[in-house]
Amino acid sequence: MKYKRILLKLSGEVLAGDKKTGIDFERTLEIAREINECVKLGYEIGIVVGGGNFWRGKSNEYMDRATSDYIGMLGTVMNALALGDAFKQIGTPVRVQTGVEMRQIAEFYIKDRATRHLEKGRVVIFGCGTGSPFFSTDTASSLRAAEIRANVLVKATKVDGVYDKDPKKHEDAKRFKEITYIEVLNKKLNVMDSTAISLCMEEDIPIIVFDINKKGNLLKVLQEHGTYTVIHN
Repeated sequence: MKYKRILLKLSGEVLAGDKKTGIDFERTLEIAREINECVKLGYEIGIVVGGGNFWRGKSNEYMDRATSDYIGMLGTVMNALALGDAFKQIGTPVRVQTGVEMRQIAEFYIKDRATRHLEKGRVVIFGCGTGSPFFSTDTASSLRAAEIRANVLVKATKVDGVYDKDPKKHEDAKRFKEITYIEVLNKKLNVMDSTAISLCMEEDIPIIVFDINKKGNLLKVLQEHGTYTVIHN
């Protein structure tokens, strides 16, 4: 097993499925089952969820950026709770932790507690991003990956890797099998924000980008099969 401890980044749109907004609970259950198959094989999995299915950012030019980001954090908590419930329905031990204290609905994020949960075979879902405004959930993924000493950050998307240009707009787009952090930054490829990429580069945490919509793809990727892109030094 090359990668044992995984930080999985899920976007809110993935949980929305074909609905685009809100939560598609059938799709959420499918994702939980796929992750559970990996857990049963001994993988330790922490998950950072986005909130784009609920909130895309400032609703008008006068809205305070921090207020907008806090609303987005609440969106990630709704997704974290829904995903956590899906795991409970299929019998997977799970804990939801948030970067902003919400003691009545979830645990407050504490690094050592999260690590202990992972060691006991529990899935840990991280909500609220970093707990601070002005940081994306991509950056939160890199931060949590470094804190829990993850072996790899796996970003689940609707595209099967990193391309030199948008494959949905350009038929001649080229997919990279491997690419360095520096190349991603220099080429300004739209994978993760620069803060997230830089943190992974500094901590030497490889990033795998793959298509979550292909059934069974997560396990294939962790076992180094299938189609994906690896970003590393």
